Amino acid sequence: MRHQGASILLYNQQHEVLLVLRDNLPFIACPNTWDAPGGHLDAHETPLHCIVREMMEEMELDVSTCSHFKSYEFSNRTEHIFTMQTDVLNTTTTPLHEGQMIRWFTVADALQLSLASDMEVVLHDVGIWLEQQNNGTEDCGNV
Repeated sequence: MRHQGASILLYNQQHEVLLVLRDNLPFIACPNTWDAPGGHLDAHETPLHCIVREMMEEMELDVSTCSHFKSYEFSNRTEHIFTMQTDVLNTTTTPLHEGQMIRWFTVADALQLSLASDMEVVLHDVGIWLEQQNNGTEDCGNV
């Protein structure tokens, strides 16, 4: 069975996205790169249940009201991407149980970072969607 993951791009009113700097451990995928928070689906777990569980474990953050953005078929996995606006998350006081740090970025700035595998594709699409929201069209199906 194909590996499946769930990730979330949290964004604020300024349409910045929150990324996590992955741990710098040689035994994890894409160490020391920036990524959307998330993780692997457990057996018999839905993508929504996965991202809610992962965010509670990693950042003690309730994302149960998030929205499914898009599912991607990458060469090594299926990744289910969720989005949610939050303006209460503080990068210095939010508990972080995985990763080195979290930080807000504009999509343009995020695309200049050393990103985890395939994250540039997701950020590009989310950037278009956020721009459509700015212009009053919110249909992520147009991405």
